[in-house]
Amino acid sequence: MISLRNVSRHYANSGAALDAVSLEIAAGELVAITGPSGCGKSTLMHLLGGLDSPTSGELFVDGLPLHSAGEKELNAYRRNKIGIVFQFFNLLPTMSVIENVCVPLLLQGEPLAVARKKARKVIELVGLEDRSDHFMHQLSGGQMQRTAIARALVHEPRLLLADEPTGNLDSANAEQVMTLLQRISSQWETTLLVVTHSAEVARIATRCIRMRDGKILDQPLP
Repeated sequence: MISLRNVSRHYANSGAALDAVSLEIAAGELVAITGPSGCGKSTLMHLLGGLDSPTSGELFVDGLPLHSAGEKELNAYRRNKIGIVFQFFNLLPTMSVIENVCVPLLLQGEPLAVARKKARKVIELVGLEDRSDHFMHQLSGGQMQRTAIARALVHEPRLLLADEPTGNLDSANAEQVMTLLQRISSQWETTLLVVTHSAEVARIATRCIRMRDGKILDQPLP
């Protein structure tokens, strides 16, 4: 599903954020990426999300060479192939839960009625069917993160990227969110990468990859 071959990302003012990283991740894996701040975790996530490009090396996701893809290909990749869950939710406050979840489908050109029908199914999956018409100020932090997960899943992506998905939650909500992500990974057979500082979050993964100074320290076999 994911293949990095000697991928580096250099920035003019800060040197190598990633340094010759090679990595293979199979379809359906739930992988945690851990390490101290500044180790390259977020840079790796941005590359996999098609939000940045490597300085050198080759990066393939689901057969697409992201290292050489044009903007049209990257737009289609971001729209259709991946879902991203952010630490701070990135939800639209003037929209309800169901309206937020519909956004990826509307961007794909789905009719509103079809988008709402699909959105209701995934909202039920994350346990928010009784909150579908609520606005963000009416939700708890855990409910907002579950809304963000529903939005990331509604178009059935092949790859789900979660950047510190529990970093802004208390321990009870964090446990609920990670249990949900674990269930989604298992039931949907979605490849899931979680960037985290949390040892508790890392423990639910099928594999934990540790990074430091832009390099991978170890990556046990799946």
